[in-house]
Formats: sequence, structure tokens, C-alpha cells
Amino acid sequence: MKNDFVDKEILDQYIDACSILKEIEQEVKKLEKEKCRIEKDKVSGSNHDFPYQRQSFSIEGVVEKKSNALERKRKVLQKQRAQAEEIKLLVEEWIPTLPLRTQRIVRLRFVDGLSWRDVARKIDRRATADSIRIELQRFLEKN
Repeated sequence: MKNDFVDKEILDQYIDACSILKEIEQEVKKLEKEKCRIEKDKVSGSNHDFPYQRQSFSIEGVVEKKSNALERKRKVLQKQRAQAEEIKLLVEEWIPTLPLRTQRIVRLRFVDGLSWRDVARKIDRRATADSIRIELQRFLEKN
């Protein structure tokens, strides 16, 4: 992706990319939990020496699960993370190059996830949701 090529589709992907990054973090944490777990058990036995008394012992330890499936899933998640981070970075580098009003519109709509109506209220220049949406649409078509 070129740094100077951002359109409506990439802005929409930005929202998805941010969501995907959060979901991937949760998946990675879940994989880590699956990889290592603590096992507990009880065993019984007797003393080695006289008097031979029966005793119970509690034992526990960490079981590390090595699985090709887990590693393959981790690699897939890493690729998805890299793609999502690339889109996120592309948009975040592009935003400061915009005129200030357009920066505000893009940040409020795509970064903060506000509705067009809420963006119009925040811009507060007698703007309507449609006028703000069309303003951004025209800017993207022009540039």
C-alpha cells in the first residue's frame, strides 16, 4: 500500500483493523492459556522405613502443551496482526497531512467511531450529518 493512497475503503478497513487487533490480542492470550496449564493430583504411598504408614500427597506441576496446531494458529494470528497494523499505521500517518477540519472529521468518524450525526454536532458549524459525510466524500474524490 502506498502511503499517499487512502480512500473511503481503507478508512472503513481502519475501523475493522482496530477491532481485529483487539480480537487477536484476546486470541493470543487464549492460546497462551492453552499452551501451559497447572495440573494437580493426589497420590498415596507409604514411608520407606519402618513403621510403614500410608500417606497421601498432593502434587502439582506445569504441563506445557506443544502442538503444531497451536503454532500454526499463532502464525496465522501474527500475519493478521501485521496486516491490520499496516492499515492502521497507513491511516494514522495520513491523517496529519489533511486540512485541520478534515482531520477532525476523520478522527471523530473513523478513529473515535462516532456516527455522522455526532460528528456534525462536534464540528458545531451548523453542520448536518449529511453535509459532513458529503464534505468528506468530496475531499476523498478530489484527492
